[in-house]
Amino acid sequence: MPVRLIIHDVWMACIILQVLLALVLVTRRIWGKYPVFSAYVFFSLFEAGILYVLSEKTMMYFYIFWICEAIGIFLGLAVVREIFINLFSPHPALRKLATLIFRGAVLALLVLAGGIIYAQSADARGIANAVLLAAEATRIIEVGLIMFLFLSSSAFGLHWRQNLFGIALGLGMVAAVELVTVSFVGHVSPGAVQALSLIRVSSFGMSLLIWTGYLWAPERALATVEVPQRAQLEQWNQAVMELISK
Repeated sequence: MPVRLIIHDVWMACIILQVLLALVLVTRRIWGKYPVFSAYVFFSLFEAGILYVLSEKTMMYFYIFWICEAIGIFLGLAVVREIFINLFSPHPALRKLATLIFRGAVLALLVLAGGIIYAQSADARGIANAVLLAAEATRIIEVGLIMFLFLSSSAFGLHWRQNLFGIALGLGMVAAVELVTVSFVGHVSPGAVQALSLIRVSSFGMSLLIWTGYLWAPERALATVEVPQRAQLEQWNQAVMELISK
């Protein structure tokens, strides 16, 4: 079977999984707890639907695709912020620091993309290059932050059975594969590009399964003996508070 047909079939399966995940978010009222993640899911479903409708209209598909990619990039970064904000909810100084860091990252990415479009002119190629470079920079930030999150999970009180863990795991998988894809897409043959596209859509499908499974199953409350020591995290919060107050 040609790779293009396999990609199409996997893409259609992802749309079905996105609909299922959206139903889980609505029926279990999770959208109120994680509004940014919910917006990311609903937008991804909207993007898949509109691109499917426009698949025969080459030029319109091209521009809508890159516009949706740009929006998806910033929504993904916003989901990482939401994860940290939820983890830092008992620690206002760390929560404020996380917000400042993410605002700075978004501003830097906007300047980067704008600079590339200005340097290469605002034609189709310039827009595509700007989005690709912004995507690469964003995925590096996302992968780095999620790796830091998992490495520091005991200090953050993050357990593998928590919803936040599942959201971070799925997003980390998407970000890592996207980083590989955008890094190599301009340097490989058309056949390899198709293989990368298949890996990309398959990894997104796996992430959808992870998110659906985590959010469908009841979140397990941690027993007292499983709650990690928060002394280190509280020390960080106190240090940041003193730094901000200076």
